[in-house]
Amino acid sequence: MFNLFDSVLTDATASGTALSLGPFMICTACSLILGAAIAGLYTFRSYASKSFVVTLALLPPMVQLVIMLVNGNLGTGVAVMGAFSLVRFRSVPGSAREIASIFLAMAVGLATGTGYVGVAAVSVAIIGLAGMLYTVTGFGENRNQEKELKITIPESLDYTGVFDDIFQQYTRRWELVQVRTANMGSLYRLDYRIILKNADKEKAFLDELRCRNGNLEISCGRIATAREEL
Repeated sequence: MFNLFDSVLTDATASGTALSLGPFMICTACSLILGAAIAGLYTFRSYASKSFVVTLALLPPMVQLVIMLVNGNLGTGVAVMGAFSLVRFRSVPGSAREIASIFLAMAVGLATGTGYVGVAAVSVAIIGLAGMLYTVTGFGENRNQEKELKITIPESLDYTGVFDDIFQQYTRRWELVQVRTANMGSLYRLDYRIILKNADKEKAFLDELRCRNGNLEISCGRIATAREEL
């Protein structure tokens, strides 16, 4: 009786015979299908370039081919490891999600390369559904979204505590992180980090700041962060 988690290459491995075309095509077809599934999961609610998506879809059959060619040969395995280590120095750092998808694609290639197509399919289904669930539910998101507030004031206005009463009314937390001069010293630019109590009252908050700073330039937005990397 066939077990879903048995290797389709068990008979060839046990008898020591060469790999036949049938099991090879089964493993390759599964690698291509699962690679396309991984690429589709990566694009779920995420921007992705076409080149990366295509590469992600083709990675499982490529890894599968390498595993099948090595087939227990120590010398070939060492050579393959050396070749793969060179790829790292030709690649730019990736985001955490990109690296996780690449690891999943490589794991699928390893599984299909050893004939465990059932294990590969079930793993992609479980991990893919978990990833979609985390994305939909907002798992790991920062609920208190911190914003960057930049206020321009005239040099005649003492910036020390000048907006504290407004901040107390509209924000949960605020912090002055930088002060710099502008326009030949006739203006000051204040950089704050704030967390609003109610995002719906952002306009009222900015209007009160405009009345206090003489209607000079004010900007409020998300903090520009570096790309998440592993």
